[in-house]
Amino acid sequence: MSNLDPNAILRGAQLTVVGAYRALQNPKLFNSTLYRQAAIAIAAGFAIRVLISIPLLVVRIALFFVGFVVDLQKSQWDEKFLSSLSFLEKSVLQLPFFLMSLYRFVSPAMDEMFMKSLEWVDSTYIRKHQSEDPTTLRAMYYPNMRLYQPNAPSPGALQGEKSSSQLVLAFAQRYTRRAAISLGVYLLTFTPYLGHYVLPAASFYSLNEAVGSGPASGVFALGLILPKRWMIVILQGFFASRSLMRELLEPYFSRIRFTKEQKKRWFRDRQGLLFGFGVGFYLLLKVPLLGVLIYGIAEASTAYLITKITDPPPPPSESEGFAESQVAWKNQKEFLTLDLAHLDKLNADDGSKKQ
Repeated sequence: MSNLDPNAILRGAQLTVVGAYRALQNPKLFNSTLYRQAAIAIAAGFAIRVLISIPLLVVRIALFFVGFVVDLQKSQWDEKFLSSLSFLEKSVLQLPFFLMSLYRFVSPAMDEMFMKSLEWVDSTYIRKHQSEDPTTLRAMYYPNMRLYQPNAPSPGALQGEKSSSQLVLAFAQRYTRRAAISLGVYLLTFTPYLGHYVLPAASFYSLNEAVGSGPASGVFALGLILPKRWMIVILQGFFASRSLMRELLEPYFSRIRFTKEQKKRWFRDRQGLLFGFGVGFYLLLKVPLLGVLIYGIAEASTAYLITKITDPPPPPSESEGFAESQVAWKNQKEFLTLDLAHLDKLNADDGSKKQ
């Protein structure tokens, strides 16, 4: 089965809705702390909108004064320039998405949201199966997960626990590298004669490893037909969704110690499902002012997702070899064929004893 199988993408999109619904049912989220965090999130969303609008505002003021010298009414190049600048910020450089993702390093709220939701998923599972034989129920996720130290080094690493500043720096470096590549490709599209082929060629090169030569060739052909802006929005949406999933899963990977190669294989095996889940929330994050708040709901939903595509973790003292055992998605075929009403079925039948 392809890692980017349409059924996996569809199931991931369904889990966006189901996971958000399950997360919002958690009464522990609706307390004074959450309301305070929600207010901060909305304020952060407003601050992000202001930060993004500052460059456009500066340019508008500059053009206002230029208008006293040059007649801008006839040419309308100023509006085209502002439109291009806005597109560059939001779709090419993905600045709003970067600032929202940066919020997790400013506040521990996202990590707390994940752990609270994981606890809620466990309690909901027990409540649903309280009439069944306890020995047939799956093990719990939260009791052992909370014992793991976040951001501890990966196996074989020599450095100690990473500081918040190191994590922010690493995140900023990843974003800067992606933004520089995106900006470079975008500028090359204006090259005479060859510019028309730059975006399709870059799309094929980027997608070939991720989805295979067949789909990548299809995107290449599509890039020759679709307008440049459409292709940029589609491609940036694809890669931003993947990036979003990596950030949402950080509370899990900061505790369960995977090597770089194990993590790469873990994502590849679940690629379609994670894309479907991520693209749903990526689109929701575009809601004005509420982006950071929706990011929190996405984080809470990811806790539900984890219980469907991984096994319950053992105690830290028994964790040796656990990460390698999780690389392959063991119940992929069965999970993708289940209807939404029976998503807990595989957990109930896995034979793991409840802790």
